[in-house]
Amino acid sequence: MLTEKTKTKGCGGNLQERQKKYRKFLWYALAGTLLGLFVLIYGTLKENIPDELFVYADEETDWETFFDDPLISYDETVEVSQNDSYQIRCSWLGVLPLKTIKVNTVEKQEVLAGGSPVGIYMETKGVLVIDSGEITDREGIRRTPAEHIIQPGDYICEIDGEVLTGKKQLMQLVKENQGEPMEMQVIRHQETIQLEMTPVQTADGSYKLGIWVRDNIQGIGTLTFVEPDGTFGALGHGISDVDTGERLEISDGDLYHADILSIQKGTAGTPGELRGVINYREENRIGTISGNSQYGIRGQLDPGKYTESMEKIPLGLKQEIQTGAAAIRCDIGDGIREYACEILEIDANARDTNKCFVLRITDSDLLSKTGGIVQGMSGSPVIQNGKLIGAVTHVFVNDPTKGYGIFIENMMG
Repeated sequence: MLTEKTKTKGCGGNLQERQKKYRKFLWYALAGTLLGLFVLIYGTLKENIPDELFVYADEETDWETFFDDPLISYDETVEVSQNDSYQIRCSWLGVLPLKTIKVNTVEKQEVLAGGSPVGIYMETKGVLVIDSGEITDREGIRRTPAEHIIQPGDYICEIDGEVLTGKKQLMQLVKENQGEPMEMQVIRHQETIQLEMTPVQTADGSYKLGIWVRDNIQGIGTLTFVEPDGTFGALGHGISDVDTGERLEISDGDLYHADILSIQKGTAGTPGELRGVINYREENRIGTISGNSQYGIRGQLDPGKYTESMEKIPLGLKQEIQTGAAAIRCDIGDGIREYACEILEIDANARDTNKCFVLRITDSDLLSKTGGIVQGMSGSPVIQNGKLIGAVTHVFVNDPTKGYGIFIENMMG
């Protein structure tokens, strides 16, 4: 039999053991919290440091302004020479390596600042498939000839060895085929593949593939800059198909003069729009479009067109950008003007290269007419301290006074 004294001692021993385990748990929890905090700070610091930077040749760069964080240490300032590059090693408090930045040297450059609305006409590379569906054949049976074969976003480039250039040609080839299997060369996600489809004869005797296609796209945007050789950049983001959401692969295109006729004012939840007209006559064509990348459209202006009223302006690199006052340059129907804005945030290492900084429109005149940033203003140059630093790319749907911008160095490539 246990005595009362023995029982008391046993209970005290259990309490001490529980307290010991609890203290150990607290130490583990504290250690885990500190480790998690360390990982979070380390990851945040590393993420905020860009992988690559551009600096001006033959100019000493002081990195203290750029690395304005007491936790980040970096190599000493290095003077760079023309057509050279070097690396900057960044560390946490001079001990733990964070990232090595590749630094490229570039010549100081001036471009012509844009701001004018332009009409865009682009032809796709081949014929773009935007959807597929059912067809009722001549016996009344519902068929899906494209199912599990072709996908939205595919580009049909050749049929039976013949290069495909448009929808009308596709329809003619299907008509001439008379229901026989058709060999297709298709581009899917940048890869070329071979497919076979067989048209279905419908009740009226015609043949169909059961696909919806597109071979061109039109729209209005804003010209951002023109280089001395006539090369232009516009929009600040790629043009995607409205149905597939994929960025369009283009064969070629043309740039036209556009006129803004009216404005649909933007409100919270409903983006506004510049409504304009494009006259596709040859005399209104101002250049050719050669590329549609994630950074916008590129091409060549025709000599002597559209540059008379444009002003030269130096480029500003991302390490020169500061939060605070800036301006956007655009035309909302009454000529090109500069409107006041404010840069709120800068992400020097943005994962989305079209969303490098956040800006807010502060100009009362622009706010009264458009509500802020509206569709059609993509590509509007952003100017700060007399330099072209980027372009407007997106609007905040729930706050049209705010939007994103892209660094000009991204657009310049």
